[in-house]
Formats: sequence, C-alpha cells, structure tokens
Amino acid sequence: MPLTSIWEAFGGIGLFILGMKFMSDGLQKLAGERLRSFLEKTTGNRLTAALMGSCLASLLQSSSAASILVIGFVNAGLISLYQALAVLLGTGIGATLLIQFIAFKISSFALPSIFVGVILKSVGRNRRIVYIGDLLVGIGLVFLGLQIMEYGFEPISRSALVKGVHSHFFSWRITAVMLGALLTFLVQSSSAATGIVIALASSGLLSFTDGVAIIVGGVIGTTSITAIAAINGTRAAKRTALIYFVINLIAVALVLLFFSIFIKCVAFLSPGDAEFIAPSIDKIITNLNPPTRPFIARHLANAHTIFSILSAILFLPFIGFFARSADYLLPGKKEGLDIEPRPKFIDQRVINTPPIALLQVKNELKRMAEIARSMFNNTVEQFHQYDAKMSIRIKQEEAVLDILNREISGFLVLLSKRYMNSANSIEIPVMLHIVSELEHMGDQTEAIQDCLRKKKEGKIFFSDTAIIELKSLAAKVSEIVNLSTSSLGNTSPETLEIARSLKDSIKEMEGNFNNTHMTRLTTGKCPVAAGLIYSDILNAFNKIAEYSYDIVKSEKELFDTIPVGSD
Repeated sequence: MPLTSIWEAFGGIGLFILGMKFMSDGLQKLAGERLRSFLEKTTGNRLTAALMGSCLASLLQSSSAASILVIGFVNAGLISLYQALAVLLGTGIGATLLIQFIAFKISSFALPSIFVGVILKSVGRNRRIVYIGDLLVGIGLVFLGLQIMEYGFEPISRSALVKGVHSHFFSWRITAVMLGALLTFLVQSSSAATGIVIALASSGLLSFTDGVAIIVGGVIGTTSITAIAAINGTRAAKRTALIYFVINLIAVALVLLFFSIFIKCVAFLSPGDAEFIAPSIDKIITNLNPPTRPFIARHLANAHTIFSILSAILFLPFIGFFARSADYLLPGKKEGLDIEPRPKFIDQRVINTPPIALLQVKNELKRMAEIARSMFNNTVEQFHQYDAKMSIRIKQEEAVLDILNREISGFLVLLSKRYMNSANSIEIPVMLHIVSELEHMGDQTEAIQDCLRKKKEGKIFFSDTAIIELKSLAAKVSEIVNLSTSSLGNTSPETLEIARSLKDSIKEMEGNFNNTHMTRLTTGKCPVAAGLIYSDILNAFNKIAEYSYDIVKSEKELFDTIPVGSD
C-alpha cells in the first residue's frame, strides 16, 4: 500500500469536493434571487412542495445544503412545518440528479471542461458567462477528482491489511450505515459522499451491498446536519428537523429490514452486473487494467434514487399526521408563549370578504401584541438576573414581530384595494399604524437587550443607584406596555387617560435620571462605558412608552371615528 496511492486518493477527494463547490456556486449564482422567491411561493400542496424541494436540491447540488436552507425559511416564517416536511422529502430526489450525472463517469470530458471553464472565467465580461465558467470548472473537477480517487484507491484495495479490516468492520451492516452517516456529515453533502462511495466501490475497496448500506446511511448524516442547523432556531424549526430525522430513521430501518429485497430491486432496475470481476495478473503488472466494475456506479446511483423516491411515496401522504404530532414529539414550554414565526389567523382566501378579513387581522394584532408584551417582560427580567437562553428567546420574539409586521401590513395593503364600506376602510390605516408601533416597540426592546448583553460580555458594572433607577423605570414602563397591549379592541377614555399619565410620568423619570446620571459621570462615580449603555437604555425605555401611548391613542381615535351601529 504505497504512500503515493494514499495521497492520490485524498487528493482526488479534495478535487472532487472542490468541484462540487464550484458547481454549486455556479448554479446558485445563475439562479440568483429566483431561488429564494421560488421557495417562498411554496403552496400547501404536498406534491408541489416536494417538487420544489427537488429543484432546490438540484440547484444547490446538495440535499444537505437544501435542508439547511429550508430550516432557514422555517425560522423566517416563510413556510410552515407542513410545507417544510414536503420540501425536505423532495430534496432527496433532487440530490439523485447529480448522483446519476456522476455515475456516468464521463472522465474524458473532465480536462476539456476545466479548460473551457477557465477561459470563460478569464475573458468573460458578462456575469452569467463567468458563472457558467464556474459551473464548467466544477464539472471538470468532479470527474477528474473521481478518476484520481479510483486510481488511488485501487492499490489500497489489494492490501491484505485493508481486506482484513474491511471484513471485520463490515461484518455488521449497521456499521456501514453508521459510516455513511459519518461520511455525509463530514463532507456536508450527500451527493459528495455518494461520489466518494462510487469511487471506493469502483476500485474494489467496497462491495456492492456495503456501498448501498453506506449510501442509505448517508441520509442520517443529512438529517444530522439539518438538526444542527436548527439548534438555535425557533421551536418550529426544531420540530421540523426532529420530524425529518424520525422519518428518515424509519426509512433507513425499513430498508435494512428488507435489505435483500431492496438489493434485488436495484439490480433489476440497473444495467449490467454490479459484481466485482478480478483483473488478470498481466494487466495488473502492465498497469493496463480496464475498469473491472463498469456498472457499479450506475447501481449505486440507482440505489440512492430508488431509496429517495420510495421515501417520498411512502411518507408524503402522512406529513399531515407528522405535522400534527409535532406538539407531542417536541412539546412547547408551559411558561410563556410558544411562538411560531408566521401568521396564525390571516388567510389570503378571505381577502375578498373584508369583514371576515378584518376580524382575522384583529386576532393577529392581538397575538402580535402578546408577543411584544412577552418580549418586553422577558427583557425586564434580565435586569434581575441575566440569562443567555432568555436572550435567544427575546431575539426569536423580535424576529416574529418583524415577520408579522411584514405579513399583516402586506395583507392590509391588499385588503385596502378591495371594495368595502366606510367603517371598514377607516380601520385599515389605524391597524397599519398599530402594527408599525408594535414592531418599533420590539426594536427598542431588542436595543435594551443588546445593551444588557454588552454590559455582561464587557463586564461593565452599574452603580447601585443606577440599578435602582433602571428597575423603577422598567416597572413603570411595564405598566404602560401591559396596558397598551392588553387593551386592543377594548380602549376606553379612562384607558387613554391612564396611558397619558404613565407616559408623562415616565418622561419625567427619564429627565430626572439623566440629571443624576450626569452628576455621577462628572464626579467619576460612573465610568464612561457604563454611562453610554445607561443612556441608551433610558432612551429606549422612553421610546417604548411613547409607542405604547400611540397604540392606545390610535385605538381610541378609531373607536370615536367609526359610526355607531356600523359593521
């Protein structure tokens, strides 16, 4: 087992993975922003969503990358858990297109493809030409790396030591599955992992059945990557990753249970014979040994394709059941809100019925107000004891407010173009204003949280007097925040008067605290770094009070404007 063969094999792997990256980058750049809008338009139709997932994985040249992107869209509230599961099931099918492309092993086009690609990248003035150059360079590197890998692995496969380790390690099929999961996790791409398995099997280092088991195990590696991407995500993202993992675990278990039938199915649908044919001694000596497994690549690629298609066919009809089971698989915490980054009440299908649509918006506004109140109260708790996990939740709540602001505002703009009575038309601009104020409230709350984070990370300390002042101001602002967010749809003159009194009181407190703060700065009792953070927190608290008062005032003005008895 010469050292040159080992380096040749590793060099081939490096070229292969580099080629995959070039291909992926080229396709993504050619697709541009259409890739994002393509997924944003995913409908509730599970077949359409699966098709979109397939296209996404094909464009990214990796089901792992596509899965991570899907988790990102769930985090952003662009698609629901139901839609995400359908898209994720489709990504496996999309990844098979590249694997089938690799399986044909047209290595004779590798160097010409690299040459043409480099020329296009060098002389191309149009960005699309340069991106096509990236794509061609990637294609060439993929096949060149695959060829070098096979040449490097071939001498290694004849080593007695390797044969002994192989027979011992793969005596249990589950070890091949685990190796496939690990390999996919390490290279961060099921397509790249399958390409490496094809090279190993083509050189004789792996048997056909072991290669199939490794490829099937790669699915678990993909779901592990997806799970890691969802660690710091929303609860919806975590549920999506968990259910996707469970689905793929069941699929792998079924294949292992009926492994012999699966192998026969692959052999029946694939050309030629996948078995290893030993080369003659004279051809080994002269190094003129032709490929001894001309069809193994097609068999392994077909195994991946058949597995992905069967998984989609088997589990697509049940994604509704899995989506409904999400609460049981990963239940939400009993304390606080279980936030989901997407609207729960508004529905585009009722846009032509303004009274019902407005009722939906009001329910969504109340939900948005509850999240804003929860975010503020959680931030106030940070003054008493800073909690890094709570800061993550506060960030998530702020992200949900941004999403609801966008979705509710867009819905109201569309609704304003529909015919409606005067009373309903008056409500729309007020609702738009309230949505905006709630989002601004979230921004200022996040600003306070960022100040507390900087104080914690920078080991900055406030004086006892400053801490007492901030806690007393936070308690007063909490009153007006709770008042404004709980009085939506039920604002009275008394509520408006209480809100005005609280706002004036908070403004006075801010002025007094600023004066005492300047005294501490000038006497040196407060360091400059702490003083800047203190001022930013005071300013944010005052703005939150003003936004809260504006919400109550807008609600009261709407109540006074709408004619009595109007619908």
